[in-house]
Amino acid sequence: MSRSGYSDDCSGWGLICWRGAVASAIRGKRGQAFLVELRDALDAMPDKRLVTDTLEADGQFCTLGALGAKRGLDMSLIDAHDRESVAQAFGIAEALAAEIVFENDESPGQFVQDDVGRWKLIRDTPESRWQRMRNWVESHIQQVQP
Repeated sequence: MSRSGYSDDCSGWGLICWRGAVASAIRGKRGQAFLVELRDALDAMPDKRLVTDTLEADGQFCTLGALGAKRGLDMSLIDAHDRESVAQAFGIAEALAAEIVFENDESPGQFVQDDVGRWKLIRDTPESRWQRMRNWVESHIQQVQP
């Protein structure tokens, strides 16, 4: 099983309910405030690179780890492979913690079309992972209408 807790063995109502929990966590007031804070933490990183499979390693961070560093959290006290611990440490829903970890760790990269229309996978580098995750966070922030 992955750090997100997701597995290939999911289907049916359980999956539908889980996706609903993720959507609700993202849309909610707490989730939206968290995403804005997360975006700001990513933007504040001097070295725009993200690692996988841990919150922090040798001064480098995953998406959530970037916010943990900005908040001054002692991430050595958080079990990065336990989504409940991660969610509690960051004050977010477990579903949102798992989704962000999944996006950070398990997305293989981005698909782009070549000049003849075929889709090609461009594998993530730490720098492209930062950009992809920054885009992911921004895409989930709801713009408030005045």
